[in-house]
Amino acid sequence: MEFCPTCGMLLQIERASQGRRCRLFCPTCPYIVIKHNLVKKELEHIFSGADSMKFAPKTQATCPRCHHGEAFFRQMQIRSADEPMTTFYRCCNERCNYEWRDD
Repeated sequence: MEFCPTCGMLLQIERASQGRRCRLFCPTCPYIVIKHNLVKKELEHIFSGADSMKFAPKTQATCPRCHHGEAFFRQMQIRSADEPMTTFYRCCNERCNYEWRDD
């Protein structure tokens, strides 16, 4: 994703065809960048898989299953913007690892 240095708009892509190289252009001003090759980057999933809470911060929260007093947490906006964020918890007790959320 690249932005126009002149007006800040997201640059559009025009794929290479008929001897022309791939280029990025601004839809609102005459800014154009010729690209020789584009490299597709691998996506890094932020909150997925078994290690999703591995580096999450800890807080004082009581697990509803084992009553352990500490849990990992993360917050996400999953509803409309005028609603509060949802907090997801995971028990720090390795034998439990129960996950719950607080809306």
